[in-house]
Amino acid sequence: MNSKKKGMLVLYTGSSGVGKGTIMQELLKRDKNIRLSVSNTTRPPREGEIDGVHYNFVTKEQFESLIQKDGYLEYAEYCGNYYGTPKQQVEDLLSQGYDVFLEIEVCGGLQIMEKYPDVLSIFVLPPSIDTLEKRLRRRGTEDEETILKRLGEAKREIECSEKYKYVVVNDKLEDAVDEILDIIKKEKSDTT
Repeated sequence: MNSKKKGMLVLYTGSSGVGKGTIMQELLKRDKNIRLSVSNTTRPPREGEIDGVHYNFVTKEQFESLIQKDGYLEYAEYCGNYYGTPKQQVEDLLSQGYDVFLEIEVCGGLQIMEKYPDVLSIFVLPPSIDTLEKRLRRRGTEDEETILKRLGEAKREIECSEKYKYVVVNDKLEDAVDEILDIIKKEKSDTT
């Protein structure tokens, strides 16, 4: 960690099921200076998810209270649940010199780019919609109605990818991870 220099804020998004979480696990293993911002959500935990690690699982009332206190960098409602990035946590990590990844959905990403025009933005795409559908079904965490809703959202979200500085296609995990690490290295060398 470089404590003398402020860390880089990285907006990292893509459609549900594209593999953002899997890529992030590899990024965290390979670069000790990367930290993932833990978002708040009102949705219930999926099997295996840990409060404070995958998300901060909060009630709708708790979430709305923090909105009133201007405590989010961004927030959005997606598929009937709130998701948001707590401001204080991110500011603390950046001031410690860490590169902080905001793994958030597309609407929240657009909010971040509006508020923070210098944010490094990366959009992860699936190789195809068919591949995305297979990945969502393989997860086995949603019913048919939710899968169809997520696929519909994904098609709309993919249209937003052109607003991001970098687009990474997650066809092979290792290639996607290498590409993102190369992007971080390039951006850091461009700012020095």
